[in-house]
Amino acid sequence: MPAPRLTVVHRRDCALCEEMLAELDKLGRSIALPPVDVVDVDADPLLRRRHGLDVPVLLVDGTVVCRHRLDPGELARALRQPPGAGG
Repeated sequence: MPAPRLTVVHRRDCALCEEMLAELDKLGRSIALPPVDVVDVDADPLLRRRHGLDVPVLLVDGTVVCRHRLDPGELARALRQPPGAGG
């Protein structure tokens, strides 16, 4: 089974975005996390329509796990959940 894909949708000069990335980096030093892809919401019209000002957004395999602030519990649940299980 492939490793889950973590994506942070962020915006340049966004303090909450930088905070989420720093928290993920810190968390990744204490538990094994897959690599994190960072995507600029303003570089993709679809992402800009979908998320607008509602950033940062953390996705696991394309599913929103948390917005604005990292929720380590939600991230842990999402990483344990089998693909396609939903909920």
